[in-house]
Amino acid sequence: MSAIDKTKPVLVTGASGYIAGVLVKRLLSEGITVHATVRNISDVKKTYYLEELSQKLPGELKLFEADLLNRGSYDKAMVGCELVYHTASPFKLNVLDPQKDLVEPALIGTANILESVNNCASVKKVVLTSSVAAIYGDNADIMDCTKGMLTEDDWNSTSTLKHQPYSYSKTVAEREAWAIYKAQNRWKLVVINPSFVIGPGLSVITSSESHNVFRKIFNGDFKIGVPDFRIGMVDVRDVAEAHYLAGYKPDSEGRYIVSAENSSMWHVSSILKEKYKNGFQFPKQVIPKAITWLVAPLVGYKRKMISRNIGYPFIADTSKSKYHLGLKYRPLKETVLEFFEQLKTA
Repeated sequence: MSAIDKTKPVLVTGASGYIAGVLVKRLLSEGITVHATVRNISDVKKTYYLEELSQKLPGELKLFEADLLNRGSYDKAMVGCELVYHTASPFKLNVLDPQKDLVEPALIGTANILESVNNCASVKKVVLTSSVAAIYGDNADIMDCTKGMLTEDDWNSTSTLKHQPYSYSKTVAEREAWAIYKAQNRWKLVVINPSFVIGPGLSVITSSESHNVFRKIFNGDFKIGVPDFRIGMVDVRDVAEAHYLAGYKPDSEGRYIVSAENSSMWHVSSILKEKYKNGFQFPKQVIPKAITWLVAPLVGYKRKMISRNIGYPFIADTSKSKYHLGLKYRPLKETVLEFFEQLKTA
């Protein structure tokens, strides 16, 4: 059991991020002191809304500058903290150098933050933001799972630097976290593995891939149609709540798949078209897999990714998050409509 004292400060890395911002709000609403790290403390565009939260909510916010790739840069922010939320990690699907842009920030960053944890005697628990991408690489992999669906026991074994590099980066980073955790016996590690995160965040000024993909659904990029790509989706507020519960629930343990519903881009567009019939260029159809495979290289995707994902279902067991953490998921329709309202007014 790792009971966390709410009078002690909590560290949130990458606090200006999509998930982290909502988590900071949740913590401040409980009157907790948050040590929030950002890469550039002078970048007011990425921190002003955090400062505004601290003026409205009972908790106290303290900003610290830290960089994932700099050893020891989290030491100062961690002083006195019993609980550390490590959310800082890149989410980019199309990069020129996967090793430099994805793997190194994820892997080295995780090692650096946990080295600081090992050097900080006050820390009792670390909650790490990972992804279902560390559990599976392609939808075709799900058919090979022992239970016919993803569970916390599964690991991504098919992604590489050349195939699904983002998923590969999440896998090696999480494996590194578990290795560092097992080499000590003072602090506890809990991992949150969310599916594709959508929903209204604290700010629309973000480079989040979730925002970029969602905008394409209504701005005309997919007006001809969308591929039959099926994924799990979850509200950012529910992901933040999962982190909060994992941090303060004394018996939280292991990994938690956090995903509200199994869905697709076509399903999302259908929800939007049902309410907003005019004025937006929503997708008109589901593009057949054969055509998607044919044109994939022209739009920046590899045919192997199309072959192993399009048309395959996404199925995940989320019972542990519901019954052990006590997480209650928002309906996907509610999340989609509220996210759209935020984005279309930006």
